[in-house]
Amino acid sequence: MKRNIVIATLTAAALATGGTVAAFAAGDDEATATQRQTNTSAEAATDRDDADDSADDRDDDATEGRRALSDSRVTAAEAIAAALKHTPGTAVSADLDDDGAAAWEVTVVKGDGTEYDVRIAPDSGKVLGAQRDTDDDNDSDDRAELAAVKGAQTDAREAALAAAAKGTVTEVGIDDDNGAVVWTADTVKDGKRSEWKVAPDSGKVTQDRDED
Repeated sequence: MKRNIVIATLTAAALATGGTVAAFAAGDDEATATQRQTNTSAEAATDRDDADDSADDRDDDATEGRRALSDSRVTAAEAIAAALKHTPGTAVSADLDDDGAAAWEVTVVKGDGTEYDVRIAPDSGKVLGAQRDTDDDNDSDDRAELAAVKGAQTDAREAALAAAAKGTVTEVGIDDDNGAVVWTADTVKDGKRSEWKVAPDSGKVTQDRDED
């Protein structure tokens, strides 16, 4: 009788111990699942934050672009004309710079090959200054592009005028398009930014699908 009582006691203790271990094991599984869910939620939150940051950056760029446009009463074509009057040569680009002090920056190449960056006030068209670009490499590609636009029927000012039919031009310049030199122009219309190609020979404007 005593022997049966001892066996029963040991069996109950073993069952109790096993139940406790099982409970701890179940608790560990739940903790692991909870931790995994927490980590996943944290990663998702990080991804959302990164996406929000990217959207904020785009909004900031758009806001700066609109601010520069709102401050500018001088068109790209007018800025190019003013720059060439001050610094004769061949205009190869014009950009509405909005890095804190909005101004048109027109790059002009003189007959001797030297480049000048001419800054034009966007509200009055007044020349703010001209600085020689000493960082330019003036490599063979640059010379080839310059030669192509020098002999073209459409210059930078005319390219800007052609692109203006698509919206407000914020930038115009020369570019290589699969081995052919073209004018490219950025425009803004109804808050949407678009990019265009302008043929140097005919002045025909086509949308730059590669960039869009």
